[in-house]
Amino acid sequence: MRQVNMHEAKTHLSRLVEEAAAGESFLICKAGKPMVRVTSIDQSDAPRPLPRRLGLLEGQCSVPDDFDRFGSEAIADLFEGA
Repeated sequence: MRQVNMHEAKTHLSRLVEEAAAGESFLICKAGKPMVRVTSIDQSDAPRPLPRRLGLLEGQCSVPDDFDRFGSEAIADLFEGA
């Protein structure tokens, strides 16, 4: 894999990004030590996020009718210093 030093990466970032998007991944190095790998998103090894599943817990939990008033007295006491 091609290695590019930090200065060259800063100077030629646009060209390097275009090359990476075309499938030519590269490493950015600092003092000869690889720091990051730049690769196309299509080539990413990262797992894709799971799709959201609406209604996953439907019927398994309930919200009490007084949910919006729950703890209101304690909260008022904290603000009023009682």
